[in-house]
Amino acid sequence: MSPASMHGVELDLDQRPFTERGSRLLVTSGPDGLRVARAEYETRLADTVELTALVLRDADGKPLPVRSATPVAVEFDGGAALLFADPATLVLTGQDVHASWRLPDGTGRALALDGCHVLHGPPAPFGPPPTPFGLPPGEWSAAAVRAAAEARWAAWFARMPAVRPDLAAAARTAWWTLAVNLLPIAGREGLVPSKYGYVGVWNWDALFHAVALRHADPALARDQILLFLDHQLPDGRLPDVVHEHGVLADTTDLPRADHARLAEHVGTANGARPTPEPVPVTKPPLAAWAVWKVHETDPDLPFLAAAYPRLVRAHRWWFTASDPDGDGLPEYLHPYSSGLDDSPIWDHGPRAEPPDLNSYLVLEADRLADIADALGRPAEAADWRSRAAAHTDLLVARRWDGTRFTTLAAGTPVPVRTALDLMPLFTGRLPTGIAASLERILRSPAYWGERPVPTVAFDDPAFDPEAMWRGPVWLNINYLLIEGLRRSGFPDTAEELRERTLAMVRDGGGLHEYWNPLTGTRAPRATSGFGWSAALFLDLARADRQSDCPH
Repeated sequence: MSPASMHGVELDLDQRPFTERGSRLLVTSGPDGLRVARAEYETRLADTVELTALVLRDADGKPLPVRSATPVAVEFDGGAALLFADPATLVLTGQDVHASWRLPDGTGRALALDGCHVLHGPPAPFGPPPTPFGLPPGEWSAAAVRAAAEARWAAWFARMPAVRPDLAAAARTAWWTLAVNLLPIAGREGLVPSKYGYVGVWNWDALFHAVALRHADPALARDQILLFLDHQLPDGRLPDVVHEHGVLADTTDLPRADHARLAEHVGTANGARPTPEPVPVTKPPLAAWAVWKVHETDPDLPFLAAAYPRLVRAHRWWFTASDPDGDGLPEYLHPYSSGLDDSPIWDHGPRAEPPDLNSYLVLEADRLADIADALGRPAEAADWRSRAAAHTDLLVARRWDGTRFTTLAAGTPVPVRTALDLMPLFTGRLPTGIAASLERILRSPAYWGERPVPTVAFDDPAFDPEAMWRGPVWLNINYLLIEGLRRSGFPDTAEELRERTLAMVRDGGGLHEYWNPLTGTRAPRATSGFGWSAALFLDLARADRQSDCPH
């Protein structure tokens, strides 16, 4: 069986680079040959180039083009190949082939291939390369390295959740994406959103990644959550990012470029600008939701018992430290804490309260109740459910204006209509009439099209189909709305939204960060190989998903 037929994933060496699980090296194509660069936190690939202009030639000096690229190898005409011998080492294999390339300092290198040769490995001061996927360096040969690569990829794809035939190709690409985005981070194996620009583990992303990984590797799914529980701050807050240099937990940790980007639009509509004082930065509260999903798939009471007190502290932080007006409805204190960095709601001020945050807090209380029940604490479970009911009542009383749930920015209602207006469906606790109104709004021309759901209503003046969070479709918003529709009693609409979402991904050319809702294609600034798009697509596509019943 050939590598291509074994896994069915072809790499274009652009949106889908040649890389490996645990490796920071990415092989991509360029105008003068292949390029190898290193993925690092907050660093452009252009600044981490290891070598460029990699070209192979036959004995007569004729260039050998790339014939195919798969997770196993980059194959050239003439039988030569580029493979990973370990996460830090690339090898070239072939006979009677000449290879040449250029280093960042402008100097050139050349090599006559007559077997298996190291093209790139760890710098000499760091000693010999690590043990390669169970194959000692002394045993490297073209056949052995290839056999090891084929075996590890066959094992990974054998664990992919089953999907129906029309979704299989996209699902295999998604499953490959999850593997290659795994990197050693802070003592665990963390799944980064993308090796193109997002080389750390982001809080919200980690929770969505765990949703997919639970089906094949529950321990790895739990590790995504533990990366943040391990780094919980003394006040109970979970950080925004865990990366190889530490964590991002407030605005003093933000890269300089992020401050400049935020200054371009935050508060521009009414002049309310971010303050110079440090502001906490986290992500929306969904950790208990993710923990319970993993537990339902693979029950683990010791994990629940260890996570529960930390989840309780994280939940309480929102009420004690993120409710500046003291009205009982917490707010996002920074755009990044919402996960909606460039949403037009932030044009109106540096802190905001869209309806999603308090909807998440309601469901988190219900999931904390489930965890308490599983741990044999019925009184605590009853208290959490009482809190969920009371918080729903407060959200409805304070923010439902009879036609929509309002969004506040800096304490003032804002006119922009976003998909977050619909997120109270996620609670499953709304009065029947209000839930029905939200479902009708979702199915109206404002949000319902061939590829719903736009993050800003189609007919809102702020709608931009290609600008981040200002109109494009994001899979996490669709996923949460699908769950909310099921939980609120609208299974048919949930299923139709699921099918339209799956079709958009299947036909859209890749696992993008976000999609243009009018064309179904990748928006120009969206990154590719995006982790939560891969994870949530797989979970939505699962053949056994109909057995799921969110409560």
